[in-house]
Amino acid sequence: DRTMPLSRHTGQLPESTWTLGFREMTEPWKGAVGCLGVAVFFAMTIGIISWQALEQSPEEWVLRGRDAGMLWERGRGALLLRALPAGRPVLAIAVGSVPATEPPPPRDRCWHDGGQFCYSWEEDAELRLSLEPPAAPGTECYGVRWTPLRPDVTLKDCFSMANVSWYGGPSTHAQHWPLNGAESPAQPLVSGDLSTNPDGFGPVLERFFLGSTGVTVTVAEDVSLLLSVESQRQFCLEARAGGAEPLQYRLCPPKRPAHRPKHLTRTFPPRRAPIWRYHGPEGSAARIKRGLRSLARRLKRHRLQEGVVALGERGTTVLAAAVRPPCHPRGHGEGGAALPQTPHSCLSRPQEPVPSGRRRRQVPALVEPLELSITLSPYASVTSPLFLRSLRGGEAEGYWLSRQPRPGASSIPLLTTWKGQLCARLNVTSEAALQWYLARARHLQQALGATYVAFEGVEGNSFLEQDVPAPAELEGDGYSEVLAAALATLGNGTIISAGTRSSHLPLFVQMRPLNSDWSHAGLKGLIPSVLHYSLLGYNFFIPDAVGGSLAGATPGDPELFVRWLQIVTFLPVMAFGTPPWLCCDTWVLNLTRQCIQRHRDFVVPLLLKYSEEWQSLGYPIFRPAWWLSPTDPVAFSIEDEFLIGDEVLVAPITEKGQTWRDIYLPGEGHLWLDTNTARVFDGGTTLRNYSASLAEVPVFVK
Repeated sequence: DRTMPLSRHTGQLPESTWTLGFREMTEPWKGAVGCLGVAVFFAMTIGIISWQALEQSPEEWVLRGRDAGMLWERGRGALLLRALPAGRPVLAIAVGSVPATEPPPPRDRCWHDGGQFCYSWEEDAELRLSLEPPAAPGTECYGVRWTPLRPDVTLKDCFSMANVSWYGGPSTHAQHWPLNGAESPAQPLVSGDLSTNPDGFGPVLERFFLGSTGVTVTVAEDVSLLLSVESQRQFCLEARAGGAEPLQYRLCPPKRPAHRPKHLTRTFPPRRAPIWRYHGPEGSAARIKRGLRSLARRLKRHRLQEGVVALGERGTTVLAAAVRPPCHPRGHGEGGAALPQTPHSCLSRPQEPVPSGRRRRQVPALVEPLELSITLSPYASVTSPLFLRSLRGGEAEGYWLSRQPRPGASSIPLLTTWKGQLCARLNVTSEAALQWYLARARHLQQALGATYVAFEGVEGNSFLEQDVPAPAELEGDGYSEVLAAALATLGNGTIISAGTRSSHLPLFVQMRPLNSDWSHAGLKGLIPSVLHYSLLGYNFFIPDAVGGSLAGATPGDPELFVRWLQIVTFLPVMAFGTPPWLCCDTWVLNLTRQCIQRHRDFVVPLLLKYSEEWQSLGYPIFRPAWWLSPTDPVAFSIEDEFLIGDEVLVAPITEKGQTWRDIYLPGEGHLWLDTNTARVFDGGTTLRNYSASLAEVPVFVK
């Protein structure tokens, strides 16, 4: 008889029986079981991944402070800055050049104190985040430092423009406000001359960026880096490839209204009278003097007899050459050295300085009753007698920037181009050269009876332009910084052509030349430049001449002249290149007189009032609309209006042929009075199609 098999415990299969049965299976059954096992394995794997995706957050806190915290966003490999306690997004940084989508574990030695956190990609780079010591009470900042671990790594962090408007950084040829509208390839973050390199960065530049979320980004001064801007997408900071330098910057989340820190050493009043640029004959000293006196007589005849006549560098050179015969350098001391060089001539040995109180009586007045401004630069033509003698004698060899010599070899002057001529540039690392230059500038100012001295060519890095190594103290914008500090000792009548790390100095900054047209390289770029300069701390600037000084699409356009005039009326200085009686009719001449009077009576007192606030709080004098509406996205991109302090709004016309415009009135809860019509409007609103004839500029008082 057949017997029934014994029942077995189903919870456990004896290994030997299972193995024996598997051996006895046919090959097709074995294949089916194997496929089943593979399917089960993949199903479990997918399940685990799905569970992790559901359970694990795509963002991970890596460093948390009192007011904000840093997170790592998985997937795209980005650093996030969020404000606490609500976790509001403030900043997103796309990390480049490392496999950052899944960072490795933190280093224990870095994060144990809670104030630092590190990631390390062993073959690429190390990232260190740190809570920085507060720069001021109530502030909190985060340090970000990338260090390359091999020489071919390019460190690059990109700051998103999604839902963030950015301000600050460099000036550009076609200035936009905010920075989001600009476009620039990666290039050194160094000031430059836009007339020779319109695609580069301009003469006013700071390593400071402000986002509309209130966050600030400040780049370390001793770090060489590149900046690129992709319009409406992002701007990127990038370390130089092939070097061992870190990429280092500081992030400060919003805490209070953002502003540049206060560090002004002295102040000075804005000019109550305008500047008139001389464009007459310059063939000889006699012709220049006749031309200056003729301009002064015409200004007096047209009842514009107050102000400053500005003489350019070439005219200054010709006049200075007539002061004394050509010079012969005899060393670095006070006796026998030359006056400051311009590209055209070498000047004479000075006499004893003339006391400033006696200067007017001893020097013939060239432009009375007006004042005179002269122009110098730190360049010397290679054909000038002084430069040639310095090469032969070797006594003044250290006066010029030189290439780094090989061991045992003599230094070779670093030659560059300035206004079409091959020139050497003053060596600002030499104290003897600086004192020589400043002493001769003082003498020339006294000899010509000038009230103001303008210095061109302060911007730029001559070593970087020629791709040769620079001394450590002249890396980046070191040249501009050192020269500006020296020129500030000449007094409040000093004007320079560039600003970088020098906003604390009592210097006027000459704005870059603009095109004579309606584009962002012309009139439309004027207000963005005003806001940019003021945000970076350069509140006492001299705008380009009314109507622009570079040939544009519409030279000699009376409408352009009037609309330009209406803007500069509310700036620190009014400057003219073409006199109104040459460009336009009698109506424009009368309007010019009215604007000058309005500047003197209405604008100057305002500027004096808010210059005190600038010194005490660090707030800019000229402010964007978002200053009073910091949470209204509409205000973030307004670039054709500006505030003077908190109480006056200027909204001029910047479109050709228009006699109306939309005007945004900032500050919800405030009331604004139209000075033209006496009508009152609510703040936080937009006035649509607001009328502004050619004779009017909309100005509102809070």
